[in-house]
Amino acid sequence: MTDDSTKRDYRDTVFLPKTDFPMKAGLPAKEPGIAARWEQIGLYRGLRDARRGREKFILHDGPPYANGDIHVGHALNHILKDMVCRTQNLLGRDAPYVPGWDCHGLPIEWKVEEAYRKEKKAKPVLTGAGRDEAAVKAFRDECRAYAQKWVDTQRGQLKRLGIMGDWDHPYLTMQKESEAVIVAELLKLAEAGNLYRGSKPVMWSPVEQTALAEAEVEYEDITSTQIDVAFEIVESPIPELVGAHAVIWTTTPWTIPVNQALAYGPDIEYALVDVYTPNDPIALNGAKLVVAASLVDALLARIHRPGAELPRITTFKGAELAGTLARHPMHHLGGFYAAPRPLLPGDFVTTDSGTGLVHMAPDHGEDDFELCKANGINPVFAVMDDGRYRDDWGWLGAADERRMSVINPKFNAPDGPICSDLREAGALLAASADYAHSYPHSWRSKAKVIFRATAQWFVPMDQPLTNLPAKTPAEKAWEAEGGAIDPADETLCASPTLRERAVEEIARVQFIPEKGRNRIGAMVEGRPDWVLSRQRAWGVPITLFVRPDGTYLQDPEVNARIVAAVNAEGMDAWNSANKAAFLGPDHDPADFEMVTDILDVWFDSGCTHAFVLDSGRWPDLQWPANLYLEGSDQHRGWFQSSLLQSTATRGRAPYDQVLTHGFTMDAKGKKMSKSLGNTVDPLKVMETYGADIVRLWALSVDFTEDHRIGDEILKGVGDQYRKLRNTFRYLLGALDGFVGDMGDAGELPELEVYVLSLLADLDAKLKAAAEAYDFNTYTRLLVDFCNEDLSAFFFDIRKDSLYCDGPDSTTRNAYRTVLDLLFHALVRYAAPVLVFTAEEVWMARYPEDAQADENGQHGSVHLLEWPSVPGVVVEPAKWEQLRTLRDAVNEAIEPLRRDKTIRSSLEADIVVPASMVPEGVSDAALAELFITATVTRGQGDDVIVAKTQHHKCGRCWRHLPDVAEDGDLCGRCEAVVGA
Repeated sequence: MTDDSTKRDYRDTVFLPKTDFPMKAGLPAKEPGIAARWEQIGLYRGLRDARRGREKFILHDGPPYANGDIHVGHALNHILKDMVCRTQNLLGRDAPYVPGWDCHGLPIEWKVEEAYRKEKKAKPVLTGAGRDEAAVKAFRDECRAYAQKWVDTQRGQLKRLGIMGDWDHPYLTMQKESEAVIVAELLKLAEAGNLYRGSKPVMWSPVEQTALAEAEVEYEDITSTQIDVAFEIVESPIPELVGAHAVIWTTTPWTIPVNQALAYGPDIEYALVDVYTPNDPIALNGAKLVVAASLVDALLARIHRPGAELPRITTFKGAELAGTLARHPMHHLGGFYAAPRPLLPGDFVTTDSGTGLVHMAPDHGEDDFELCKANGINPVFAVMDDGRYRDDWGWLGAADERRMSVINPKFNAPDGPICSDLREAGALLAASADYAHSYPHSWRSKAKVIFRATAQWFVPMDQPLTNLPAKTPAEKAWEAEGGAIDPADETLCASPTLRERAVEEIARVQFIPEKGRNRIGAMVEGRPDWVLSRQRAWGVPITLFVRPDGTYLQDPEVNARIVAAVNAEGMDAWNSANKAAFLGPDHDPADFEMVTDILDVWFDSGCTHAFVLDSGRWPDLQWPANLYLEGSDQHRGWFQSSLLQSTATRGRAPYDQVLTHGFTMDAKGKKMSKSLGNTVDPLKVMETYGADIVRLWALSVDFTEDHRIGDEILKGVGDQYRKLRNTFRYLLGALDGFVGDMGDAGELPELEVYVLSLLADLDAKLKAAAEAYDFNTYTRLLVDFCNEDLSAFFFDIRKDSLYCDGPDSTTRNAYRTVLDLLFHALVRYAAPVLVFTAEEVWMARYPEDAQADENGQHGSVHLLEWPSVPGVVVEPAKWEQLRTLRDAVNEAIEPLRRDKTIRSSLEADIVVPASMVPEGVSDAALAELFITATVTRGQGDDVIVAKTQHHKCGRCWRHLPDVAEDGDLCGRCEAVVGA
């Protein structure tokens, strides 16, 4: 035998893959340069030009708030939007993306005020009739500058994530053109009479001193004081009740000073209970109490008489309380407290807790307000903007040194002023600070809110809408589930209410996931009238002229002048200096007051469809949108405000589909919080891993549910990325110098045809996933195909042919032909996910695209369309059987490899069960598939492995019968080297 050391080294004759594409990505350093090139060549505009005239797909961007750096939620949201637009563009549609920002509102105003406080600078009068308009303008300028700073900051951060859009022309709610449309949309409601001014309880922040929308509050668990208070009955159709005490239970002691009535349930059974016990020191000893019969024991427990055997003098239905009057516990103060309090029937009264009797303060509860209003009882507006009682209020007003805000826990404590006074009056049966419940807080200041009756502007939910466009025949046919409807029949749209039409639209729109429909539906069905007004300065003004009787001017010519002025000057046009000019010659300025409130910012963002999609400012866009995409919290926010605003003015939702994503938790599934120190900053992740890793994470999770992120998760995503990158690196190397192809797929070997069938199957599944916005499935399919079908199967089997066959080999050329098809498909599939890496891959193969062509156009993978994949026919069952057998062979070889009996599968002779081999497959083909020396068939059920006795070819390393000694060449390699 010849000494191996004398054998020739044939490595220089092997056709190894050749590429400059690096295995190490270096994304943090590389990505900014790629992004800069895109900006330089105008990639976004080039894509718009390339797709001009195609079917439109419009994703309307929900505006993030211009306040602070982006967080991981922003990153996820915008990556998903980018994926939608990129896949739609890839599918050949014209899918523009115009980003936008929400710029008005209290958070920005709050930040500017913080600066005032730090500088010990007095805040000017910004709201109300006495506001300083020059100071208002200066204050707004500061707010505008603050918002613009964060718009510019966030824009740069989102571009760094690879988000492609019209970044040079974003929409901002504070642009004067936007403000003009918002004003115009408000005035549409006003002209149609779909707007009213009223005094009713709304959620109010005493800290921020403004009304809040439901979307501006968050609920926190708190512990409150619960009290039982006795109201002496002074008149009743049930004689035994006179002199007895009706007992109410509440967790808001501060509302007792504005009590005006009591409510009972007409169908509830009540009991008159004698609480006399000799020498009992409790308040009202010897009195008789009225309480729901089923709640007597619970009341006794609270007043420390558990299990007491007390006589129930009589029981009666609540309806018998009609006409009963009680007096306020503080009646001795006179004035407001002197009038008797009626007992009124309320269908909202239950026996779930409390006493079955509810005290009514129409200033501070929606049920209270409606019931009292129906009985001629009006709010008294005793609580001021800052949460304190009016200076002239007879109880706890300015003259009382114990005066403080009603949200102050000390004010409501069992030993606080309310309870102390009630106790002194002999009316406090029980008080304890141990009632745990959920309560609304301002999401900005984190302070508790209150329900407070104030004069506000509302859009009614249950008043018939006017001036709505008629429904189309298609819409009416849909409502009738496909039934034949006379197109002239307008009965289906005869004066619906906003609630009714919104509910119809919720039924029509597609929600992804479907559970979103029930969520927003329940909110719309149960929501109160929409409160539009805020008592602040930084926002679009409510541009209405109000008469002394409270009605407002509905003059289209006046409104047109207002809109034109705002379009020219912005929100500052609404000032007293322009009053006469707005009103014109037909109206006396002395007859009208200018409203100084601003609009709820949710109305601003609810109008974005009007000033972005429907205004013509962005010709690439159109109304309505195909899709709105935001976090699931926007069912009560932007999704809902957009639905209500558009439905009230246009009769339909501004979208056809709504896609919602969940929230990003930390690695342990906990909510992220700066105080817990478990936040993940996407900016730092990009500095460490690169934007493509953030994108791959966002598109790998099931974003429709709450999901997680953390160091270990990101490392796993990094492993996935490396496998995809190595797939492209292999393809680039294997295709080095490749020109041409094999032509018809019928000339390809069976393995190549099978892989093309897998590609066609992948293609169909990816297209379906893209259309369904199922991006985690899209990403998983792509990763699994590259790992399992290519790297671990196709590439592994064909590396021998690629490296060792001659340049004219039919098999090698067929393999490279399929690799070329794979390259062009995979780089397109990956482009919406790994935007930077796909461009790097494309430029590595086609560097000439980096240069402008004769038309001045540059190339980019992101200008390409969905690949054309050849359709081929295979026997899937046959290949499933072969791959199952291949797995069994690899499993059988592994123990011999571990104990070093053999070093690789090429040294193995295999016997496989004949029953497991499909018909028509030769032993040589099996050896090629399994990458073994030989394969023969046996009659047993097991795979048998033995070390081969054949010698090893010195070039291809295969063990073959025609190799005389280890290191000699096989016949194939001899021919290639000799040639």
